[in-house]
Amino acid sequence: MIGKARALSNQGELGMVRLEKQLDKRLDPSRTGHDAGKLHADLQKLIVGQEEAVAQIVNIYQTYLAGLTGPGRPIGNFLFLGPTGTGKTRLVEATAESLVGDSRAVVKIDCAEFQHSHEIAKLIGSPPGYLGHRETHPLLSQEVLGQFHTDKIKISLVLFDEIEKASDALWNLLLGVLDKATLTLGDNRRVDFSRAMIFMTSNLGASEMSSLLRPGLGFTKPAEEPGEQLNARMNKAGVDAARRKFTPEFMNRIDKVVVFHPLGHHELEQILTLELNLLQQRVFNSANTTPFVFQVTPAARAFLLREGTDLKYGARHLKRAIERSLVHPLSNLIASEQVCGGDLIRIDFDAAASCLSFTKEAENMPAYTMVKMIDGEPMSHSAAASAGLVGDPEQLRAASARGNRTR
Repeated sequence: MIGKARALSNQGELGMVRLEKQLDKRLDPSRTGHDAGKLHADLQKLIVGQEEAVAQIVNIYQTYLAGLTGPGRPIGNFLFLGPTGTGKTRLVEATAESLVGDSRAVVKIDCAEFQHSHEIAKLIGSPPGYLGHRETHPLLSQEVLGQFHTDKIKISLVLFDEIEKASDALWNLLLGVLDKATLTLGDNRRVDFSRAMIFMTSNLGASEMSSLLRPGLGFTKPAEEPGEQLNARMNKAGVDAARRKFTPEFMNRIDKVVVFHPLGHHELEQILTLELNLLQQRVFNSANTTPFVFQVTPAARAFLLREGTDLKYGARHLKRAIERSLVHPLSNLIASEQVCGGDLIRIDFDAAASCLSFTKEAENMPAYTMVKMIDGEPMSHSAAASAGLVGDPEQLRAASARGNRTR
């Protein structure tokens, strides 16, 4: 009897342990679904140094996919603040590129065109009875919002660029859009923004952020690498500038206010790799030239970074340096037929002339050999990435086939 009682006791204890294990299935709310995870991965590849902004977009998108977006409101209202050249507009384009497959699938409103209240008629159209009623086509009609919808993605991306330059009339017009996802046009038609992600960019607070990075007076050492404390002060400077500019009811309708931080040397190195990658793809996708491959040496990369590093102008200054020092000479070489399809061009830095030098390392390479080089064979993937030769293999193979047909 004693042994039987012990056996029953042991079975009871084992049952309790199993029950505790079953109940101890803790959930992880930080995980994302497949679609949101793909968006996060794509944005991380395309956007450098703005992790907070990427995370906010992914969180809002995940909420929309879960069906928990507030009823009668847009999917998300974002206000992007920060200096020029930090990637505010580029992030919106990258979101469109990931979701729809086209970076131009954005309804972009340049707010510099709406500095006077009467220009609001461009957005909503003239009311009946006004001159030009039938001739004006609203920029924010339901047809415009749905022009980039696909069978899978029914989301509209609306960008109000440099919102601080618009008149108060535009801000008042947006109050209903941001809160109730509804806009009434001049002819009393309703536009539904419940499937729209609304982005507003602004350079407000940029001067205060620049003064924090590079003080103009005193003996304070310039902060070249922003730390957590400096980032917090920059965030506060941007948000305070926005609150001084916009009314409380306008700011209260914004879901996420994100401050974009100036790009450091490490971020500019990553952007340089992305830009060289895009340039290689432009060479392969161009209809006017047959494909060729170029390799950029570390010395040439260092020169481009020196020429394109400017905290005040951000990544745009780096793009101009690439266009000036790399794209224009390559265009001259192509136009003068010094570079032909199948060539391998080595781009180095000439210290004596203080400019880039271009040397033909190989010629008449088959298309599949160039694709292998770009895909990482025989070059390693890391070497190809550092040279700016990592592209979309399918696009490059198609471009290579086109080059073979034209040659």
